[in-house]
Amino acid sequence: MSLADLLLGRPLATEEEKAERIGPGQGIPIFGLDALSSAAYGPEAALTLLIPLGMAGIAYIWPISLSIVALLAIVYFSYRQTIVAYPQGGGSYTVASENLGEWTGLLAAAALMVDYILTAAVGISAGVGALVSAVPSLQSHTLVICLGILATLTLVNLRGIRETGALFLVPTYLFIACLLGMIAIGLVKTIAASGHPVPVVAPPKLMSASAGLGAWLLLRAFASGCTAMTGVEAVSNGVMAFKEPTDKYARLTLTIIIGILMVMLAGIAYLAPVYGVGATTPGEQGYQSVLSQLLAAITGKGAFYWVGIGSILVVLSLSANTAFADFPRLSRAIALNGFLPHPLTLRGRRLVFAEGVYALAILTAILLTIFGGVTDRLIPLYAVGAFLAFTLSQAGMVVHWRRTGGAGAAKSMFLNGLGAIATAITVAVVLVAKFTQGAWITLVLIPGLIVLMRSVKRHYKKVERQTRKDTGVSTHDLSSPIVLLPIEHWSVVSEKALRFAWNMSDEIQILHVECGEETESLCQQWAQLVETPAKNAGLPVPELVLLKSPYRFVVRPIVDYALRLERENPGRHVAVLVPELVEKRWYYILLHNNRSSALKALLLVRGNERITVINIPWYLRH
Repeated sequence: MSLADLLLGRPLATEEEKAERIGPGQGIPIFGLDALSSAAYGPEAALTLLIPLGMAGIAYIWPISLSIVALLAIVYFSYRQTIVAYPQGGGSYTVASENLGEWTGLLAAAALMVDYILTAAVGISAGVGALVSAVPSLQSHTLVICLGILATLTLVNLRGIRETGALFLVPTYLFIACLLGMIAIGLVKTIAASGHPVPVVAPPKLMSASAGLGAWLLLRAFASGCTAMTGVEAVSNGVMAFKEPTDKYARLTLTIIIGILMVMLAGIAYLAPVYGVGATTPGEQGYQSVLSQLLAAITGKGAFYWVGIGSILVVLSLSANTAFADFPRLSRAIALNGFLPHPLTLRGRRLVFAEGVYALAILTAILLTIFGGVTDRLIPLYAVGAFLAFTLSQAGMVVHWRRTGGAGAAKSMFLNGLGAIATAITVAVVLVAKFTQGAWITLVLIPGLIVLMRSVKRHYKKVERQTRKDTGVSTHDLSSPIVLLPIEHWSVVSEKALRFAWNMSDEIQILHVECGEETESLCQQWAQLVETPAKNAGLPVPELVLLKSPYRFVVRPIVDYALRLERENPGRHVAVLVPELVEKRWYYILLHNNRSSALKALLLVRGNERITVINIPWYLRH
């Protein structure tokens, strides 16, 4: 078994794609991790904003969370409509492009791309935050652990969607069981204690109030808490990953994910004030996550606590997988329309869009490094892209139903319209509330991405214009090329290249850059090595051209000579044969000067349509 097969699994044939499709059981870990895991940091993000209110502040998490749950319900029903209308996969980009136009589609695409990159970064950093909360001594290693988890996720996702889902199955359902179990135990204890349960492990004392309650503070807390809604769109983007009938299983998966998330958000919001659990300042000594405090307060720091914390850590870290599942699919859809590089459309050895996985991994690593892997620093950038994509998708669906009509179209228009209005208001709230904390960066990134995508499209159109040919092949003005063969000294590699040159043309020039004794040796042996054998065989005798190089450059004189020869011979093609040693083991490459690679690169950059570069490899045996 090769190393690639060991790490990435055996290559999958194209016809095996249907076998890779999944049902709701695996769909929840793959497409629901981001949404479900946001229950761990969404309420905490809101509570962090309420820290200045002290003990009084935690009481407001209940109405804030109920508002978020209501908004979540609206978005859920809207996306059910989207899945019905676009069973082939109707993410925001597809819906907005088809119904609202190209520019709106690119806006949705850019918003989603930013959202997925942040999803990966926030998920990983939140998972490490949970670990640091349980083991404070690891705080100084936060970034290293984040990057290690990112590398692992990248490798796992390159193995294919089915294996990824199977791997994440156990931790996902363990996480769900632990959080729902914690909520159930907490509710039972609260009812038994007439609403005033005694914490098993008392949470840290909250600071005294240092600010008064204001509408602005509540709006900021709501904006932070809205991060719990990210990832809702993932299922609608990945409809085609489900087995037949795709829309049925996609809607069922979405329903299960949203139902569990609603229970989690409402349960945490209710129990936090009851047990006196508030947020502690992230990144500072003594930091404990809200869920860590709540678990300890309800169950103590026994086996259940550590299993729960472990599952939270794993699932938060793995929640980035939602981005890994959807970002490559989104990138492919954009690339198919010519707005991103074409390699993003290609499936890798395991039928995944590997180039998209690599791109997401690199961008996430950069983001984690810039922000040091701390969740609270990333949260302000997070919700703008997600809610902007929500809004454009729902607005696009309103236009879709209006255009297609049919039974139930009016009801669907109402649901999608309500969703568009609700999420548009939320975008405005989040943007205003988080603008100075970093949301402005999103406003720079999204237009920047749109400009980038338009530039890529312009480039592809330019290439298409220059390479398009609708007429038959031209058969006039055909002539053999002038062949240039650069050699350092006479060898079997040079011989192979010369033999190939004789098959191409009668006009061959051997180029040699003067270099002292080696040049003298070549000149002295030229007649014996080349001229005499060529004459005896009735072949054209190559011309030996010595190139002077007072500054000991080798590649540049050859390139300059090729360009000059092409200019002096209008209507003729110049073929440059580049002999090259090919090693069996990559590390032996370091033992050679590799001028051939530099020569090819420079000829390709500085050349034109009448200069052709041909590689002549000689394979070394070991």
